[in-house]
Amino acid sequence: MVYRYLALGDSLTVGIGALFGSGFVPLYRKRLENHLGSMVLVSNRGVNGLTSQGLLSMVKYNEHLRHLIKEADVITISIGGNDLIRAARSAKGNLLSPVLIETLESCEKHVSEIISQIRQLKKKSRPYFIRLVGLYNPLPQSEAAYLFVKQYNEFLMGFTSKNIAAAPLLHAFQGREREQLFIDHVHPSSKGYRVIVDQLTRLGFEPLISIGNVNVRRK
Repeated sequence: MVYRYLALGDSLTVGIGALFGSGFVPLYRKRLENHLGSMVLVSNRGVNGLTSQGLLSMVKYNEHLRHLIKEADVITISIGGNDLIRAARSAKGNLLSPVLIETLESCEKHVSEIISQIRQLKKKSRPYFIRLVGLYNPLPQSEAAYLFVKQYNEFLMGFTSKNIAAAPLLHAFQGREREQLFIDHVHPSSKGYRVIVDQLTRLGFEPLISIGNVNVRRK
């Protein structure tokens, strides 16, 4: 039996900042294989610089991607970081900047629609799960960025259900940026990507497996 893993998102999904094969997608695939006891095929659709609006457009209008979504057993989504960076830099430290507030609202709106689109595509699907990769703060000196990340992660947690869970990364990275971020101070280092995989693993693998590691996928 073979499982299909679809990775959607920005440069984190691409794995920028990690040695080859050390991004969270290939590492998480190995965790999936270990826990599911089966081969996992990966389709990595990460795009450098992708925003929430860009991902929404892909999910709505790219027919090949929509087919991959229908067939996927596991989907990870990393998005929002580029929205954050652009807004925080425009805000220039102003916590009440309209740009920051409007960007957060639009990002949440886009992500809600992305999840809605995926749910519609998988309405008659076999068991699957979605894992949302939350944000860490790539601009630790910016209080505006911190508040954006905090609110966005809380928003992602609101999607929690039997087959959707979010891995908030703010506290997993906070105070450890020197070792867990790449030299560009934006992307995770190889160690940072391992932290992301650990956070994803803690969310479990239901409904693809049940207690006792029994496979419950329908044929």
